[in-house]
Amino acid sequence: MTITSSLTLVMPTVNPARPTRRDKAAATRERITVAATEAFTEAGYVGARMTDVAARAGVAVQTVYFTFHTKAELLKACFDRAVLGPARLPPPQQAFWSEMTTARSGRTAIAAFMRGNTAILTRVAAIDEVAKAVPHEPDAAEVVANSERLRREGYRDAVATLADRFGLREGLGIDRATDLLLVLGSSATYLTLRRYGWSDDDYVAWATDTLSSQLLARPGRTSPGEP
Repeated sequence: MTITSSLTLVMPTVNPARPTRRDKAAATRERITVAATEAFTEAGYVGARMTDVAARAGVAVQTVYFTFHTKAELLKACFDRAVLGPARLPPPQQAFWSEMTTARSGRTAIAAFMRGNTAILTRVAAIDEVAKAVPHEPDAAEVVANSERLRREGYRDAVATLADRFGLREGLGIDRATDLLLVLGSSATYLTLRRYGWSDDDYVAWATDTLSSQLLARPGRTSPGEP
């Protein structure tokens, strides 16, 4: 008993809530990214300065440069944060993707995709619009091109799932169907309708109706083997 007490007295106190250096770095990165999104949205890509971002984030400008090095890297981080969401998961690992791949009809699958995609658009649309407004800026244009490449790949995977499980409209190939999904699920379409007073629910309902008729062989058809 005496030994146990002695050991208890000399053991260091561990505070599990104490943030680690990695935690602090992640928190700083998050603050800077949020600040950059606000600065880009308000002032544009060219107008937003790294000093502005630093002031919003409450850090030294050297910290911004140390963390992201260039304005283009900071722009990419804004895209990544918007697409991955709070859970920091790529779309195929988010809940809506699972709902889409297990849906019992093509229309239900499209509705699930559009709900998840719209949740992403609420975060990414504004920064996407800012980046696309400066095609003369090579670094920003490269970020946009990479984002569009990843978006096409993801949308094509979604269309391939629809084609495999429910079938596409006669004469419609996967690439052309992907084009249609890219247009209706784009930041430009979403923001235009929002400016006209549409709610997110309005947008999802319209896009689901339109895509079901444009993409699917039989919108109400269940997948093979399902009642």
